[in-house]
Amino acid sequence: MNPDVRRGIAYGFTSYLLWGCFPLYFRLLQESGAFEVLLCRIVFSGLACLALLAALRSWAEMRAVLRNRRQVRLLGSAAFLIALNWGVYIYAVNSDQVVEAALGYFLNPLITVALGVLVLRERLRVLQWVAVLIGVVAGIVLTVNYGHVPTIALTLALSFGTYGLLKKQVGSNGGVSALAGLSTENLVLAPFAVVGLVVLALNGDSTIGHNPPWQALLLASTGIVTIAPLLLFAAAASRVPLSTMGLLQYLTPVLQFLCGVLVLDEHMPASRWAGFGLVWLALVVLTADSLRAARRQRAQRLAATQVEASVS
Repeated sequence: MNPDVRRGIAYGFTSYLLWGCFPLYFRLLQESGAFEVLLCRIVFSGLACLALLAALRSWAEMRAVLRNRRQVRLLGSAAFLIALNWGVYIYAVNSDQVVEAALGYFLNPLITVALGVLVLRERLRVLQWVAVLIGVVAGIVLTVNYGHVPTIALTLALSFGTYGLLKKQVGSNGGVSALAGLSTENLVLAPFAVVGLVVLALNGDSTIGHNPPWQALLLASTGIVTIAPLLLFAAAASRVPLSTMGLLQYLTPVLQFLCGVLVLDEHMPASRWAGFGLVWLALVVLTADSLRAARRQRAQRLAATQVEASVS
């Protein structure tokens, strides 16, 4: 295996491993409440982005992004979607709903496929339709089990899926690096986050300085915790085939699910296992189709190269 690809797989594995451990990290911040943790995450990840921009001297790229109105509009919309995603996820972790949050990230590939049909007018292959239909059945089973629509899971899947769609559109207009994109998103959100923290402090609801010092340090660490896996993911995506990244992505919800069931002791009745089983079956079908399509594309590229070589 190419050493660069091997490094890319290590980067990707580490990024998904970190995301998979998020339930354990955010549970440590339970005293602060989901809203305050979200505001701190925005502010401190913004500061971490600024520090990296300065260290890497990437101001020129940042200025280029800010001069592009289309990119700023798309990244601004993406910013509010990712803030919604972060806030709902933190709330889910700290209200003992980690398993449902993991379900949201299991559903994300299916939601992404559905968005491709509805928004981009993409045509699905047969196995993709089968996966989506199994996902719909799984949603019905889980709704019956929960006694209500799994709102947290659907909100996480839809917000992250739409976020990815917007980021893809940004990339189609001239690639924007992960750091520049995240920095722009934080720039949009920062004023709201700062005002929110000030209001919490004035109302006496802020936990910064009122709890043991380690709590404030943990809140400050949300910046590094946010951008580290994103940068590792970006480093992996530039080195590893898309099909491999597609397989690695399931590590995160699997670890989150295991955290919920084995570490945080969340209840899983048999009917809920059945619903999750259908979701996993849909993902197996979707992954098999993706791998088959990737092999077909490689074969077509190889054949085209051979034809060009014989002609020349």
